Amino acid sequence: MMNQEQINYQRIAEAIDYISQNYKQQPSLDEIAERINLSPFHFQKIFTDWAGVSPKKFLQFISLKHAKKLLQKKESTLFDVAFQTGLSGTSRLHDLFVSIEGMTPGEYKNGGENLIIDFDFYSSPFSEVIIASTNKGVCFMAFADDRASEIINLKMHFPNADFQQRYHNLHQQALLIFSKDWKEKNQLKLHLKGTAFQLKVWEALLKIPIGNLTTYGKIAQEIENPKASRAVGTAIGSNPVAFLIPCHRVIQSTGEFGGYRWGPTRKTAIIGWEAVS
Repeated sequence: MMNQEQINYQRIAEAIDYISQNYKQQPSLDEIAERINLSPFHFQKIFTDWAGVSPKKFLQFISLKHAKKLLQKKESTLFDVAFQTGLSGTSRLHDLFVSIEGMTPGEYKNGGENLIIDFDFYSSPFSEVIIASTNKGVCFMAFADDRASEIINLKMHFPNADFQQRYHNLHQQALLIFSKDWKEKNQLKLHLKGTAFQLKVWEALLKIPIGNLTTYGKIAQEIENPKASRAVGTAIGSNPVAFLIPCHRVIQSTGEFGGYRWGPTRKTAIIGWEAVS
């Protein structure tokens, strides 16, 4: 005989399958709840507990995934994409992209077209770094243990942009952080592309004082979403601007430093370096 936890898991699995198969009809909370024989209130609660997001947000993610595939086709129009995704019009498609991707459908389709990005490689105390910028600010920074791989990562963020490997004064401003000239950091402009949730998390990271550490749970509380520790961790792992947005200052609640996109050894070294600043 199944226990309640197993029963709930089966219900949520059925709900996820139903949403995935019927997202073009944009089913309501009541419709999905009825499908698995739960009240809307109870369904909302257990779905959020199991999936980490609300049923509405999950439906949005599924819809967005489909819309992004359609937008990659050159012949597709925004109206066609909205219609084939089950949305009532291009305004809802626009709202969906802005709320989750942090950009309009047109900007996603263009993939950075007509955008010029300057990038180059520079020395830092923790290995070589690649820094890239647009006319709006620094858009990418990473520790470059492999130059070719990091250039690929940069281009994946802006697939249709024009890239030029050359020095830019914004790169030099970014490098000042490694000389511990901390006061310059607040004057540096960033050009970030991310979802509304990611931008909230990255903004919270910028508030962590140098030499201090915090946890994923505390960041979730900072952005007023205390149950989103796992999603916070995913957003931190997607940080496109190493060191300037200090994702290295976030550790596990147990006190362990935890993982780091550019390696746990480097994270330990950075934390130690900042602690004696």
